[in-house]
Amino acid sequence: MAQSQNTTARIGLLKYNGGGDWYANPGSLPNLIQFCKDNKVANIQAEPITVEVGSPEIFSLPFLHVTGHGNIVLNNQEVINLRKYLMAGGFLHVDDNYGLNAYFRREIKKVFPDEELVELPYSHPIYHQVYEFPTGLPKIHEHDGKAPQGFGLFYKGRLVCFYSYETDLGDGWEDTSVHNNTEEKHLEALKMGANIIAFAFGN
Repeated sequence: MAQSQNTTARIGLLKYNGGGDWYANPGSLPNLIQFCKDNKVANIQAEPITVEVGSPEIFSLPFLHVTGHGNIVLNNQEVINLRKYLMAGGFLHVDDNYGLNAYFRREIKKVFPDEELVELPYSHPIYHQVYEFPTGLPKIHEHDGKAPQGFGLFYKGRLVCFYSYETDLGDGWEDTSVHNNTEEKHLEALKMGANIIAFAFGN
């Protein structure tokens, strides 16, 4: 965590093809960044940068965020670029905004065909990095009554991708007026997001 406090970095919103709304919840990342700065979790540039999956620019970013409701399609060059980024120490957070699941799982399998997404135990450090979440991900947006789940993809023992499913953290990062969230849910979501940022920056 000391590293994250002393590093001014920029985080990226990943723009993908396929028709899915990669741009969903436009206020979520700026709000999360501000929360991290206010609470001395990480020193991050105020505005996230939008980057395409195949761009060399992703290699200058320690953290990439993916969201949306729909289809994701990665071409061969994008698959290779994302794989190299993650193998080189980058971190990917994917937040299912309800509707992303089947497409993301299909595409991440192209990136790491020999690895599986595994559900992380509640004891995993990502749930205890700065704020305590003893039962894992908080439930932010009630959609179909399912419990939230946090999945991880590991490369050589390192968590390179964290997938938040059935929670919709980005919904909670937005201003409370956008999705009619309570202040409590908003704060829960921001704290979990701060944990993810702190974990990624400390790795």
